[in-house]
Amino acid sequence: MEQSRPLRFREDVRSLLHRLLVSVVSQREPGLADVMNGRASLDSLAPEQRIAALQATGIWFQLVAIANELLAMRSRRETEQVGGAVEVVGSFANVVHEMATEGYPIEQMQATLASLCVGPTMTAHPTEAKRVTVLEIHRRIYRKLTELEQLRWAPRERDHLMDDLKTEIELLWMTGELRLERPTVEREIAWGLHFFREVIFEATPKLYDSLEDALARHYPGRELAVPSFMRFASWIGGDRDGNPNVTAKVTAYALAECRKAVVGWYISQVRRLVTVLSVSANVVDIPEEFTRVLARALHRAGTSSEIVARNLDEPLRQFAAAMLERLRAMRGEGSARPYRRSDAFRADLRALEDVLCALGGSSVARRFVRPLRQQVETFGFRTVALDIRQNSTVVNRVLAELFKLSDGEAAPQPDTRQWSERIRAGLGSGEQIEPDAQALSEEARELLDLFGVIRDASDGLNGGAIGAFILSMTRSADDLLAVYLLAQYSGLATALDGSGTVRLRVVPLFETIADLRAAPDILDQVLSVSIVRRSVRDFGNQQEVMLGYSDSNKDGGFLASNWELSKAQRRIAELGQRRKLRISFFHGRGGSVSRGGAPTGRAIAAQPAGTIGGSMRVTEQGEVVSSKFANRGTGLYQLEILAASVLAHSVKSPNEAELKDNPEFSEALEALTGMSQASYSGLVNEPGFIDYFNQASPVEELALLKIGSRPARRFGARDIADLRAIPWVFAWTQNRHLLTNWYGIGSALNSFVNVRGEAGLDVLRQMFERSRFFRLVVDEVDKGLYQSDMEIGKLYAGLVKDRETGDRIFNKIAAEYALTRKMIGEVNGGLKLSERFPAFKRHFDRIRPQMDSIHRLQVQLLQEVRAQTDTTAKPKRAVNALLLSINCISSGLGWTG
Repeated sequence: MEQSRPLRFREDVRSLLHRLLVSVVSQREPGLADVMNGRASLDSLAPEQRIAALQATGIWFQLVAIANELLAMRSRRETEQVGGAVEVVGSFANVVHEMATEGYPIEQMQATLASLCVGPTMTAHPTEAKRVTVLEIHRRIYRKLTELEQLRWAPRERDHLMDDLKTEIELLWMTGELRLERPTVEREIAWGLHFFREVIFEATPKLYDSLEDALARHYPGRELAVPSFMRFASWIGGDRDGNPNVTAKVTAYALAECRKAVVGWYISQVRRLVTVLSVSANVVDIPEEFTRVLARALHRAGTSSEIVARNLDEPLRQFAAAMLERLRAMRGEGSARPYRRSDAFRADLRALEDVLCALGGSSVARRFVRPLRQQVETFGFRTVALDIRQNSTVVNRVLAELFKLSDGEAAPQPDTRQWSERIRAGLGSGEQIEPDAQALSEEARELLDLFGVIRDASDGLNGGAIGAFILSMTRSADDLLAVYLLAQYSGLATALDGSGTVRLRVVPLFETIADLRAAPDILDQVLSVSIVRRSVRDFGNQQEVMLGYSDSNKDGGFLASNWELSKAQRRIAELGQRRKLRISFFHGRGGSVSRGGAPTGRAIAAQPAGTIGGSMRVTEQGEVVSSKFANRGTGLYQLEILAASVLAHSVKSPNEAELKDNPEFSEALEALTGMSQASYSGLVNEPGFIDYFNQASPVEELALLKIGSRPARRFGARDIADLRAIPWVFAWTQNRHLLTNWYGIGSALNSFVNVRGEAGLDVLRQMFERSRFFRLVVDEVDKGLYQSDMEIGKLYAGLVKDRETGDRIFNKIAAEYALTRKMIGEVNGGLKLSERFPAFKRHFDRIRPQMDSIHRLQVQLLQEVRAQTDTTAKPKRAVNALLLSINCISSGLGWTG
């Protein structure tokens, strides 16, 4: 039995988990003792030992991540115990303290709070390599560790807890990591809702409390109203861009499941109110107004006599029981009148709060009723607003088909004057088309069915259930107008003569470098169309714009992507000011650095001044969701960092020197971006580069890893331009090139200094010191370089069949790597790689030896698997070992794509 002892020192958690894992593995695979203790490398093992060794190493990486999460939470608590909540960097206490200290007036704070809207958006991008079952075991392990941290246990009790922990690790071993089949969209929907049931529903009211407490402390004696500002959204079940498995039927199912999840949560919470609200009319005087409200509630419950009989002389309990019956009726249970809208449920909760306060029970109301009312204000009867995403190519193709059926002749070609005029004429006249469904292609029927689902979900009970229609690959104003016209055809227009509005928020997604540059002009043209302008006004005079980090990076490299994203935000925000409407940005960030995955607080703080203005949405993709929201303490902290960063930027950014426009810096960035993009383009256009990418990485084998319902390519093409950004990044991380994080930047910095000499180097160093944007870029390049390894990368380059091609392209990459390392050191003052990020460095140093051995083994496995040209004859053991190696590497890095 594991010897019990208090977990008092930081290394104890990791060493404990390692001892327990070694104990489990030793019992099942005695021959792996040397591997587990670091005395043998995975690539030196016999073939029959590989799978078990990879499984053990993968589990160890997962346990390290759990330990790191626990230690981070402990560190924050220790910081708060010693110095108070204001010392927890990025928390509400911290940022509100800073704003109060710097003299920001209460009026400005209240104005910002009134417009505050923070929107984490869950997506099911295929970047979660771990099964849901595995994630649930991880959560139980985390909870056991938190129990073990308590010092109150007797030795016997602690031993039992230790046995429980070992049992969970043993179960993790027996469960296995690899999915036996690709998950369906329905399973992805259940996966996303799991985090709401387990963490997010409960954490959200606590988030509001944290902000209220900070404001009360640092603006004492002043009442500041904190609205329920979180607005969760999701793409799971609504994102059909390149995913044929997301149909209109699936979207309707997603809407129903989201509704079911939150109603189920409310039922559990109101049952709790029925239990605790034992206020007796024989003890307190019930206000007459509440007696009338109670009578109406009992009438709507349909079972008033039974409720009164069960809770005699307990009017608050009777009221809660009536609410419970109405919620149950929403699931088809009982005979009560179901709630039609969440506003009615919220009004009942407010009545309950008011009567408790009138009876002197303010603390009871605050503890038991207010959190539920805040949840209703946040989640409604929908859990999330479900976004719909589709590609502009599909939208235009379907619209052309409808034009042909309606006009009796071939439709104009997209991107022509005739096409533009035809769309505008249809919108201006309120045109309606009711095509024969049998005459439509399957693609057109599916898209029109989708609009029907949107129409139904936009009415009555489902108000707010649909978020936005996000148009990926938006390249022209006509692309967006096509969505408006399809919505008009589908019954989403408020008038039939073109004089009304369209009841759908249409959001462009600008993804490539060229599209980011064209974005302001595209938006200006769209907003010149009357029905669009009126529709935007109906949605609070606010236009949302989504920015794509992934494709812009794949298109132009890391520096070009980030600079073009920054410039696009500034120019679009200026357009909003000219048009007298609010622009809100939706950032399509991923887990990896090259997809915008920098630390949340720093990434938001580096956004251009004045571009957030209280409102911001971000995607939470794949493995990022589970890393942030698997456990309640971490989930609350992550939400607080996001919301506090949005609040701080909204209030402070116009006055922050590090965000002010500096013409000299902007000129330098323009030059650097051009040189960086040219270097990056030179690599991807190098003869043989596609072969190098396919053969020097496991990109083709990723399709064997059943980690998402979406195909790896948008339309089945076989070139890089059409490859989804996620497998593009995933593949470069697997072979430790990680070039999507840094390639081209070394050449750009070097050329800049060669042209401008010491003065140029001085400018770059000033930018690092005084530009928050540039410092973030340099720091993230620094970390990407640290995780890259050209010795490991060279092993993968050896997989390229044409040796000349493999050597030529690898040497080009290796030379750029060396140059970038040198230039980053020149810019940041000669610091060693990741010297500024000791925790990041310590973690990666700790797992680097195991990571390197997995990479060496993966190269061997790729050779073995590829030696069999007949896919049906590929050796199953080698394939499974290869897939486990992919999982291990992604677990070690902490992200996939």
